[in-house]
Amino acid sequence: MIQRAGTPAGAAGTIGLDQGLTVNRIGFGAMRLTGPGIWGEPNDPEESRGVLRRALELGIDLIDTADSYGPEVSERLIAETLRPYPPGLVIATKGGLVRPGPGRWEPDGRPEHLRAALEGSLKRLGVDQIDLYQFHRPDPAVPFEESVGTLVNMRNEGKIRALGLSNVDEQQLRAAIRMTSIASVQNRYNLRDRKSEGVLRMCEEFGMAFIPWAPIMVGDVDVGGVLERIARERGISIRQLALAWLLAHSRQMLPIPGTASVAHIEENVAAAAVHLTAEEERRLEAS
Repeated sequence: MIQRAGTPAGAAGTIGLDQGLTVNRIGFGAMRLTGPGIWGEPNDPEESRGVLRRALELGIDLIDTADSYGPEVSERLIAETLRPYPPGLVIATKGGLVRPGPGRWEPDGRPEHLRAALEGSLKRLGVDQIDLYQFHRPDPAVPFEESVGTLVNMRNEGKIRALGLSNVDEQQLRAAIRMTSIASVQNRYNLRDRKSEGVLRMCEEFGMAFIPWAPIMVGDVDVGGVLERIARERGISIRQLALAWLLAHSRQMLPIPGTASVAHIEENVAAAAVHLTAEEERRLEAS
């Protein structure tokens, strides 16, 4: 069984995900365990497997993936490396995007596609039920309620335990909440991009986890900026500071930084133990 308290990933506490699921507040995003352009096999398969094993050793108990990562590569690698899964490990995956080629992502929210995507994920991950299944992106060609309704039906069939959304706005989230219970929302969010602040506040209002993708965005930080100065003052990396800010910004925040490097996953998880002062939070908020 995965231990929560006393592990590096447990330093920021836990969060509930609906349906009795509880995880540490820092997880792992498995998108980058694939090849360049999130396409094909990883350049170093053994390093990718090592990252997954190290994630569990660090106390990470939420691994987030999707059928479109690879496509299919990330899910298969998780199963090959970690099965039989230890008790307490939550595998989250997503459906609703298709990959015509490297670097290309196209929405497909048709009921028949979502059903086929879920069945494929169940088979690749080697499970009878997905712990947390997320609608990857609304499809403009398909009514949103029709796509969500399909996932609700599959949850009623016992194939999904908890249901999440990704890349939604406030209006779509409210529509989904009227239909069913939502465990989590996964939107792009970081110190430099807070366009989903309204969605985050809704998650706080309704007690849902907010899972920020692209949580670090180190490449957008100017040399000599506030992030760099505070990180230097604290003796930590900019990556760790960016993650620590997310954890401090909201109790509903559940970052899942991704990497294909064992050294980087250790660095990322160490951010759970970084506690910012009110002054540091104020400086970062204003940066």
